[in-house]
Parts: sequence; structure tokens; C-alpha cells
Amino acid sequence: MDAKAQEANARLEEKTLLVKRLEGEISKVLVGQRDLLDRLLIGLLADGHILVEGVPGLAKTTAVKTLAAAIRTTFQRIQFTPDLLPADLIGTRIYLPKTGEFTTKKGPLFANIILADEINRAPAKVQSALLEAMQERQVTIGEETFALPRPFLVMATQNPIEQEGTYPLPEAQVDRFMLKITITYPGREEEREIVKRFAGRPEYTVQPVLTPEEILDLKEATTKIYLDERLSDYIVDLVQATRNPGDHGLPLGSMIQYGASPRASIYLNLAARAHAFLRGRGYATPEDIKSVAHDVLRHRVILSYEAEAEEMTPDEVIQQILDKVEVP
Repeated sequence: MDAKAQEANARLEEKTLLVKRLEGEISKVLVGQRDLLDRLLIGLLADGHILVEGVPGLAKTTAVKTLAAAIRTTFQRIQFTPDLLPADLIGTRIYLPKTGEFTTKKGPLFANIILADEINRAPAKVQSALLEAMQERQVTIGEETFALPRPFLVMATQNPIEQEGTYPLPEAQVDRFMLKITITYPGREEEREIVKRFAGRPEYTVQPVLTPEEILDLKEATTKIYLDERLSDYIVDLVQATRNPGDHGLPLGSMIQYGASPRASIYLNLAARAHAFLRGRGYATPEDIKSVAHDVLRHRVILSYEAEAEEMTPDEVIQQILDKVEVP
């Protein structure tokens, strides 16, 4: 191995240790849920927003709050409710009678990490207030546009089983989430550890172990993870197969109403690099792509009524695509 390669590996190992410190701090509170922690870190490293879906009591909110506490950044939890207004998120212009001028009061969206708790309990006009912030990392209030702090990450939660008093997320907003994570119940041993650790309600203090500058540096390192041109073509083929499954020999034409957007290709690329980075590798493999494919694609593949009638799920469709599309 030449000197440059050794130096690159040493730098990667040093940055990986930073992430391990972050994982260790979060693990003080989060028991099990390894996939959830892994995906939260991928979103952080790849600069992508995350939608977490699961039944109540699975530590969705706790995981996001703990991640925010382990980073020396600003954090805002916004409880989405039916009476919320767009101005409650982004801020508003306030008239000052004494001076006859307007001043801008910024909303809670001006923070590094935003927890949008139960996001589907607010109507579409409120959810749409997040569109500009999530895509362009800026907010327009009146005639002024304000840049949001970096890093800026929206982590939203929603409950899949309680539909009363909820509003479906607009497709334009759902597409802005890099990952949609579905979490399930913990295993028996994990649940025993949860009971043992929290039945007495002990307080676990999470210390901030990373700064915003270190997070941005880790993001930069993630973009430099090598991804071969053939893997880029593989990613494009996977996304194309969600739109034109027949071209890849898949009998799914009547099952898919809308395929994934070009954002899916971009996010698959970034998420695969982040997945490789978390495993201490300076290069991505097909397994990295397959590991994140369900989380990147499940909210972008819209099934037809026929698929719903046959009780198919987006994950089943994605798995068929992964099984069929040739791996380089």
C-alpha cells in the first residue's frame, strides 16, 4: 500500500472514530433499534431529512432527541397539531407602532435539528411550509429570505395505525425526505434490557461529543467515498425499474402508479456512500446500495389500486426489483 493510500485510510479511521463516539453516547439511552440508529447517522452524514414511522412507544422521539443532544447544535421540537399555522414554523413579520416599521420574528425552524413530531397531525398548508426549508435550506418571510443554519436536518415522526385526526403528507414533501424508516417492536432480550434500564426511571445524561463543524467535515468526507461508475449505473437502473418495470422483465406495470423521482437516484448514491463510511470503508459496494434501497425508495413508489387490492406493499415491489435488476 502506497503512502497516499495509507494516509487516506488513517484519515478515514480518525473520522470513523468520531462517529463511534456519537454512537456510544446515543446508546446510553437507545436500547436496540440498531437499524434506526444506523439510518439516523446516514441521514446526518448524507445531509438528508428522515421520516420515521412506527407504532407508539418505540422510541422514535427519544432517538431523535438523543441524537440532537449528542451534538453541540441547536434543537427544536415542534409538536404538529391541527391548529398549527405556517407562521408558527417559519416566523412572521410584526408591526411596531412606535417606529411604524416591521420587524421579523423567526420561528422555531431556525435550528440545526428539527424534530417534527407526529407531522401528519397538521394540515397540508402547515406541512407545505417545510418545503422551501427542506429543499433549499432557506426560509422566506415576507419579502426577505433567510438562510437556515448548517447543518440543517428535519427528522419527522408519524404513527401508521392511528388515522383519526391526521392528514396525508403531500407527495412533494414526502419526496424531500431522503429516508423513510419503519421500525418494529424490540426483541425479547432488548425489551428485558429496556425494562431493566428504565423501570426505575433513571436519568441518563447525554453529553455533546461533536460540533457542527465536525459534522460538516464528516459530511465532506462522506462525499469523497468512492463509488464506481458501474454502481452509479446500477442505481439508475433500480430507479428506472420503478418507472418502467417491463423494460427489466418485471411484471409490475399494473402494480406501480408512480415510480421514484430523480431525487431517489441522488439519495441512493449519497446514502450508499454514508453506509460505506459508517463501516469504515473508503469505497461503496452493491451491498451498500441494497442495504439502503428500501429506506430510500419505499415512500417514492406509489402503488396502484390493483396492488393495494392484492395487499402488496412498496417493500415487496422494491425487493422484486432488487432481485431482478442485474448487479454489476
